[in-house]
Amino acid sequence: MTDAPLTPQEEDDALAAEYVLGVLNLPERLAVEERLKTDDVFAAKVSAWVAHLAPLNEGYASVPVPPDLLPRIESRLFPKHSALRGGWRLWLAGAVTAAVVGFGVFLLMPPSAPGAVIASLGSPDAALVYEARHDGNMLMVTRVAGAPAPEGQTHELWVIAPGAAPVSLGLLGADPLDVEYPRPPAGWVLAVSVEPAGGSPTGAPTGPVILTADL
Repeated sequence: MTDAPLTPQEEDDALAAEYVLGVLNLPERLAVEERLKTDDVFAAKVSAWVAHLAPLNEGYASVPVPPDLLPRIESRLFPKHSALRGGWRLWLAGAVTAAVVGFGVFLLMPPSAPGAVIASLGSPDAALVYEARHDGNMLMVTRVAGAPAPEGQTHELWVIAPGAAPVSLGLLGADPLDVEYPRPPAGWVLAVSVEPAGGSPTGAPTGPVILTADL
């Protein structure tokens, strides 16, 4: 005796659950995100699963920052034999300090216009918060709380791939920053630094790193 095949409604419900749990591969996840833009019924299923699974997070308490956090992040981002290792050591220390003082949260949420929230970079008191969204083609970063950088300075957004140097994605001002950019995969880092007006003069972070989010 074999199990009866799932109905289309049951298949959609299972797919919505797998999407919320994050067990789909990248092509499947991107296909679901495209469908969510036009299929309100399916989007409602995803929202229902988000609400259903949300209480599971309540069972996890915050954990202390391990003392070897800096060496582990450094070894992942800047391999031992990389020529970048020495040049980025001080900047990385600032980024880790910011990660300890601030917080980076990866949010698994159904997409909502203009795109799915993939990360929130904010200070512990939420005095300054940037929200990063992605719609499949564009990365959109918006300040949702707090004030801009002081006069004569600017906030600059960086993306860091494992084993690579930080790459500037642009300056963060009053208007949202829209960048045509692939969705950064898990293991990449978004960071915000304070730079002189006009951005970093060196093409690398020169000021303090105030916010980070590890995707």
